[in-house]
Amino acid sequence: MAQPGTAGVADPDAGRTIEVVDPSTEEVVGHVTEAGPAGVDAAVRAARAAQPGWAATALDDRLARLTALADSLETRAEPIGRSLAREMGMPLAQAVAVQAALPVGVLRATVEAARTFPFAAEEGGATILREPAGVVAAITPWNFPLHQIAAKIGPAIAVGCTVVLKPSELAPLTIDLLEEAAREAGLPEGVLVVVHGTGPVTGEALVRHPDVDVVSLTGSVAAGRRVGAITGEAIKRACLELGGKSPSVVLDDADLEHAVRHTTERCCFNSGQACNAPTRLLVPRERLDDALAIAVDAAAGLVVGPATAEGTTMGPVISAAARDRIRAAIDGAVAEGARVVHGGSAPPDGVPDHGFWVAPTVLADVTAEMRVHGEELFGPVLCVVAYDDEDDAVRLANATDYGLSAELFTGDPERARRVAGRLRAGQVKVGGVGARQTLGAPFGGYGLSGLGRELGRFGLEEFVETKAVLGV
Repeated sequence: MAQPGTAGVADPDAGRTIEVVDPSTEEVVGHVTEAGPAGVDAAVRAARAAQPGWAATALDDRLARLTALADSLETRAEPIGRSLAREMGMPLAQAVAVQAALPVGVLRATVEAARTFPFAAEEGGATILREPAGVVAAITPWNFPLHQIAAKIGPAIAVGCTVVLKPSELAPLTIDLLEEAAREAGLPEGVLVVVHGTGPVTGEALVRHPDVDVVSLTGSVAAGRRVGAITGEAIKRACLELGGKSPSVVLDDADLEHAVRHTTERCCFNSGQACNAPTRLLVPRERLDDALAIAVDAAAGLVVGPATAEGTTMGPVISAAARDRIRAAIDGAVAEGARVVHGGSAPPDGVPDHGFWVAPTVLADVTAEMRVHGEELFGPVLCVVAYDDEDDAVRLANATDYGLSAELFTGDPERARRVAGRLRAGQVKVGGVGARQTLGAPFGGYGLSGLGRELGRFGLEEFVETKAVLGV
């Protein structure tokens, strides 16, 4: 594969070195070279040249390459986990179990979905063809790097598109292992091309390139607005997977211990750096004190420390800027009337002097009027909110501009279906089911959470154009 910014494609305007920092130690552990407009142009031209041949390749052969890519990544689980523990701070055992395993599962689920995808079907008196859209720009984040990459490149490559990938500059080093696996899997040159760099430089050039047909971004709302403005002006398709402020609705007939403990642990998983993390715990007012006690106990059981330290269950956040922003938001919530019942804006006990530490934090007395209730913090901060009845719970759950995900706990399956239908969220996970158990289900949200869907059949749809052939 051609690899602008590292090898394979010359970029005469490149040269800025981006340092990669270990958030557990604040040490520089690597660097990448930013691709400028010339490098982006070379990458897109390589992908454009490869696309007709790849689209003409038999579906079974394309899927065989994706299966081989999944196999190759699976053999690299340990080095992938070590790399991601170092560059984005997830505890090592979790990085191997989740960061390395999840993209393998996504690729395999994508292959299965593509086998039954209706590339050609008879409907409405016409033949409906779903054809590859062309060249895809995939812009991916640092918090689940390979998972988000697999969720984009898997379906794009499966349907016959080629991809130019710009991973996050905060966690780019593991991409070397992805490129090794892709070469081992036999992906032809130009089918997957990597460019490194920041959003304002490399990402902007990629989105603006006239030979990019589809942009798939996972990132912040600000980044989504910028991409949406550019693609809207160009009348270019965009799939935007953005933020979340997900509620966990615990109804009065739920197992409170299970629901609250699960929510607290999920909120703090990956140091709270997940767009679908359940960061708002909604509980019946009469059970509030018990819920707070359970949440505090669960948060207190987390061991905060360096990603590679024995026994660590929660690592640092990604950067000093993220640490400072989250701590300031906690202080801001307290100023508005919230009460810290665990954690807070001070560094957690026992952590080293170096590193980007935020304590797992539980806030009580949170109301819908507070900024912390509706704004994404992207950190390990759980807002506990009391409600009066089922209608009030739904109102509070929907009291945010986001709508990516929701958790729902009840002992009654019929009640679960009824309440789930009232929640404005792209996914509703009932009883603690995990997204990793349902990799064929669509992922995406309402409102500020973005446009489009990823995973399974719905993810494939993002990368095809639909053609109706009439009269034959």
